[in-house]
Amino acid sequence: MLSYAAVGREHESRRGRQGLLSSGKKFVPSGFGVWPRRRAIVAAMVAVVLLPIEVSHAGWLSDVFKGSSKPAKSSRRAAAPKPAAAAKAAAPPKHHTVKLAALSPAGLNLDALKAVATRCEPAKFRIVLDVGHTPESEGAISARNIAEFVFNRRLAQRIEQKLKAEGFAETKLLVTEGKARASLVRRVAAANNLPANLFLSIHHDSVPDKLLEDWEFEGKKRHFSDRFSGYSVFVSRSNADFNTSLAFAELLAKEMKAQGLKYAEQYTQPIMGRYRHPLLNKETGVYSYDELIVLRKTKMAAVLLEAGSIINRDEELKMDSPERRNIIASGVAAAVKEFCDPRWGMLGPL
Repeated sequence: MLSYAAVGREHESRRGRQGLLSSGKKFVPSGFGVWPRRRAIVAAMVAVVLLPIEVSHAGWLSDVFKGSSKPAKSSRRAAAPKPAAAAKAAAPPKHHTVKLAALSPAGLNLDALKAVATRCEPAKFRIVLDVGHTPESEGAISARNIAEFVFNRRLAQRIEQKLKAEGFAETKLLVTEGKARASLVRRVAAANNLPANLFLSIHHDSVPDKLLEDWEFEGKKRHFSDRFSGYSVFVSRSNADFNTSLAFAELLAKEMKAQGLKYAEQYTQPIMGRYRHPLLNKETGVYSYDELIVLRKTKMAAVLLEAGSIINRDEELKMDSPERRNIIASGVAAAVKEFCDPRWGMLGPL
């Protein structure tokens, strides 16, 4: 999350104004027929929202990622053929009207499930974990005067460890340098030049300056707002692969809620003014943030997670704890595993 005074420098807006934010399961070899009827239907309902994800064999850029391998040559046109069901994702990006009504069994196209629910190999599934902000442009400042970048990096590192422990060996940490907008452009360019399957940007939340209050901490005047708390998940309807972005966002938000966390509800309130965002799922806290650069201009599925509020004094302490980082990392890992194979979410590890 950006400090709200810096929004105009950090984010691009088509209207010239900025928005809020810095912004092991063993696979079952048999088909749906071996499952109980109820599980088959539920699994189908989850699977139908997932699109196949293109996987390339090009190398990673060693000068961008921590611990990355040597770059390998790749062809701009080298790509695995996409199923017909994913053809729409290649069309020019446009805004979508999203209806999140529950799917009924009668609405499922069972013949299309195999084409839609393409499973991935965790060892080859490439995930970019974007550490929000930079050492030079640190984002929001917490109630106890700690930069958001510090929170973002520690949480992203824990998520990286968790994903790798779960078999996602190609998870990479993206840390960029520089000021505000220039750093955003660099991270988008880096991500788009890589054959990643998923882009996840890690941030921590704050509030607009008008909602800040004063208090004294360690003998100095600080700012806080205990009014709001919670996580939130953002996607851009202008992303080239919006449907896949939304599918992962739904899974991530569901897992955050399953970990006992609540989402931040203030983004729909009039008090947020120009920082309001449409709520796509009122049950789990998925919002759209269409003009955010790292979501709109990345060519792969992209999601931004505001893990919690660091301007809220109580929640800041929780976000600073290893226990909370472990909870969030477990939620992310569960969402990624279900994203790779919807059956994992229904049955759990075998």
